Amino acid sequence: MTNPPSVFDLIRRFDLDPKKSLGQNFLVDESHLARIAAAADLTADDTVLEIGPGLGVLTRHLAAQAGRVVAVELDDRLIPVLAELFADQPHVSFVHADILKVDPAALLTDDGRQTADEPATAPRPSPLAPPYKVVANLPYYITSAVLRHLLESAQPPTLAVVMVQREVAQRIVAGPGDMSLLAVGVQFFAEAKIVQKVPAGAFHPRPKVDSAVLRLDVRPQPAVTDVEPDWYFSVVRAGFGQKRKQLRNSVAAGLGMAKETVEAGLLNAGIDPQRRAETLSLTEWGALAKALR
Repeated sequence: MTNPPSVFDLIRRFDLDPKKSLGQNFLVDESHLARIAAAADLTADDTVLEIGPGLGVLTRHLAAQAGRVVAVELDDRLIPVLAELFADQPHVSFVHADILKVDPAALLTDDGRQTADEPATAPRPSPLAPPYKVVANLPYYITSAVLRHLLESAQPPTLAVVMVQREVAQRIVAGPGDMSLLAVGVQFFAEAKIVQKVPAGAFHPRPKVDSAVLRLDVRPQPAVTDVEPDWYFSVVRAGFGQKRKQLRNSVAAGLGMAKETVEAGLLNAGIDPQRRAETLSLTEWGALAKALR
């Protein structure tokens, strides 16, 4: 049995160079590729949405384990390459699109697909989309935007395994004391844990920083259910807007409320007004949002 072509083989064969403008860093270490696929706990019953398949080296592992793989790729140079490489695997398909401009679940329905060539319109609803998992090697510069897009979509995945900058992964899994707006935003919708660290040397071209594989088990319901999400995040964003300040000052400034009103709300929620945003838990943010509502 011959070994599958490496990233370097494919780059030479198709005369391709990674695009810096798209943040392309291809993972070349087979052991890490296998572990990423394993972290998604795939079975033949699973549908996988892969974001940014690149040259298909991770797609190959996903295709061997999942019943269906739909991969969305922004780089139009790679679509014919991927179609050729997986021509004998009908359960694998590729869509040319910007994941941030389409409804993720719509990519999994034949009547709901949007591509990068279509006019930018409101995402289409996708009531017929099956439950799905996401696996992705995300460009560093769109990590936060993609995670929000996935988790806040009308039909989010049940599970996401994403490779991100190591520092970003550590921020996402942080607890009270080291919380950030990104951590609250992700943990509100999913339980997050770091599966493995991936050194910079495992990529081509080599990035300046190490990466980490993050597993997000999406919650059936948000972590806080007794407050409207839009208002919840308005309060959270206000708190982190001036995170070096005490909460009574940062929240008041962010929401345009009187400090006395915010201080009363904090006390009603059982929160010391002198605390700072990074120290609050998701539940405490919920209690504050309710008190200020």
